[in-house]
Amino acid sequence: MSDTTVKDKILKAVEEMSPDVTFEEVMERLYFLYKVEQGLKQVETGDIISHAEAKKRIKKWQS
Repeated sequence: MSDTTVKDKILKAVEEMSPDVTFEEVMERLYFLYKVEQGLKQVETGDIISHAEAKKRIKKWQS
């Protein structure tokens, strides 16, 4: 999938949507795909935290 361009991914996402899709729904979907792509890049570069660390940070936010 690395040969797929951003434009190709956007066109595919839009083509898969229903004909009565709203601009808001399109933007939400594209933003979701962007964030997934960013997350995958972070995993590739090792920019991750453990599950235990994530739980620790969430507990800190909740207090």
